Amino acid sequence: MVDDQGFRDVGYHGSEIKTPTLDWLAATGVKLENYYVQPLCSPSRSQFMTGSYRCKSLNSRTLYQIHTGLQHSIIRPTQPNCLPLENVTLPQKLKSAGYSTHMVGKWHLGFYKRGCMPTQRGFDTFFGSLLGSGDYYSHYKCDSPGMCGYDLHEGEEAAWEQDQGIYSTSMYTQKALSVLASHNPKRPIFLYLAFQAVHSPLQVPARYLERYKSIPNQQRRKYAAMVSCLDEAMRNLTLALKRYGYYDNMVMVYSSDNGGQPLAGGSNWPLRGSKGTYWEGGIRAVGFVHSPLLTKRRTRCRALIHITDWYPTLVTLGEGTLDENQSLDGYDVWESISEGRPSPRHDILHNIDPIFTKAKNGSWKAGYGIWNTAVQAALRVGDWKLLTGVPGYSDWVPPQTFSTLQLANRWHNERVRWDRGKSVWLFNITADPFERVDLSRRYPHIVKRMLLRLLQYNKTAVPCRYPPKDYRSNPQYNGGVWGPWHSDDDKEEDESDNSLFSHLGNMKSKKNMKQKGKLKGKA
Repeated sequence: MVDDQGFRDVGYHGSEIKTPTLDWLAATGVKLENYYVQPLCSPSRSQFMTGSYRCKSLNSRTLYQIHTGLQHSIIRPTQPNCLPLENVTLPQKLKSAGYSTHMVGKWHLGFYKRGCMPTQRGFDTFFGSLLGSGDYYSHYKCDSPGMCGYDLHEGEEAAWEQDQGIYSTSMYTQKALSVLASHNPKRPIFLYLAFQAVHSPLQVPARYLERYKSIPNQQRRKYAAMVSCLDEAMRNLTLALKRYGYYDNMVMVYSSDNGGQPLAGGSNWPLRGSKGTYWEGGIRAVGFVHSPLLTKRRTRCRALIHITDWYPTLVTLGEGTLDENQSLDGYDVWESISEGRPSPRHDILHNIDPIFTKAKNGSWKAGYGIWNTAVQAALRVGDWKLLTGVPGYSDWVPPQTFSTLQLANRWHNERVRWDRGKSVWLFNITADPFERVDLSRRYPHIVKRMLLRLLQYNKTAVPCRYPPKDYRSNPQYNGGVWGPWHSDDDKEEDESDNSLFSHLGNMKSKKNMKQKGKLKGKA
């Protein structure tokens, strides 16, 4: 898992960034060219880890964040929040199937109590960071003034003794190699390597910058160097898999967690939008599978695949068991990837976020009395994609924008001024993957059908878990380290928090119903 790699930021997508290892791994494996993730870190990681859950009343199995309560933003360092403990994780499933499970790198799924930590969620070992970002060398992170701490952990404790100030991409690779070296390759192993790269801050060893002197924009230059360092790490990992005897019987999945951030050097061209948005540039990701076990190698897979699909795919491939009462959102897509068969997936609920800033021009009327289009939501069904509310930064950012000027001042961004008064968009993504032609007015019957689908999904949503800051999280109360601050015995407080989230969710739901009733009364 890599962090914030833009859709264009790999050699085989036409980038100026040199990625020979990634290009070779993808070219000799299967390139996933219709592959989707979530627009931010925690949501993508939570769905990878759990496969999410669906409502049995729906024929479709594509429900996502709305079933874990993580449908809004990310898990902040100071929030008493984490991946719900009732969710069975991918490493737990593989562990029960006889696998040794190891995690190296970025967690970002909450840590307010020890039960949330990686080693409590199915991993035998963990070495990495708990937060979403931090310094690549010192491993310190300031969430706000006065809220600063150390964030490198071995198991459930601070890794002071193991920290030698090494750049995190190199450090995590070394740790992954040591895990492989100490394991018996004849016994099953699941290794989750979640790089910090190429998330901001833009830091990289000087030797990688030398390759990109021709790039005038400093942010793009540093970002390109970080990708090259990542590519080298993947080369070292691949060589280790061969050296230690794993390669002939392994499956490597490569995925970015979301789209790139142009303001931090990333590029999603020719896709629209950026990280944190529901435009294609935020959710269509770089991804591939490399394995000698693939039936058809050196191919491009255009089957519709989502990050939730890895859970059932890997559990099944690893000869684990999926409980009959465990209604998953993901699908087993191994045959689609390995043999080129059609995807069992026909739709994706990208998300419904009840908390995100409401669109000023959104209304029940604009949603034909079916849906309040002020609410941020995005849905894919077959060739069609519907967006409502405020989808996020909507410009296309072509490669030439990375000049010496700041992005905000570049006159040659393709700005979309006619979007300002809108709250509904419809695109045929198969015919128009760059989201250039809005068809919502031309095909109102399709809009209505998809709004009804959104409404059906929303009825199954659990209350959003987004608690306020807890000042007890301050690392100064924990020896200068970011780590758990709640006791696992604080059940009453947790139940009170969940009751509050549920109460707030019900209040919002009742308010929406009243607004809808008023609209129908006027009609």
